[in-house]
Amino acid sequence: MSSRRRRSVLLAGAAGALLMVMGSPAQANAAAAVTYYSTAPGTSINVRSGPGTGYTIVRVLAVGSKVPIYCQTPGTTVNGYYGTSSIWDNIDNGEYISDTYVNTGSDGYIRPRCA
Repeated sequence: MSSRRRRSVLLAGAAGALLMVMGSPAQANAAAAVTYYSTAPGTSINVRSGPGTGYTIVRVLAVGSKVPIYCQTPGTTVNGYYGTSSIWDNIDNGEYISDTYVNTGSDGYIRPRCA
């Protein structure tokens, strides 16, 4: 077996062993896919049951919270810490906050639209 071929086989074997330890590539990507975003400084935020100010408040995020964004959807237009927007972020099952209180680094959609 040539040196080049032997090296390829060894690298493939090492990659396979690493996948066995980490799980499948899909599992590794899913675990790494969740990003947490900082909320507006000095601000507690109402978490609502839907994408708008007319929905029930289900809890309040503490000052300095970080949140995941699973999907985003249009809703009530809000004037908040980071400007004015009608984008609402889904942070948990049945929980939404206005994107104007989340530091995403963008004025637009950064995650898929909610179904």
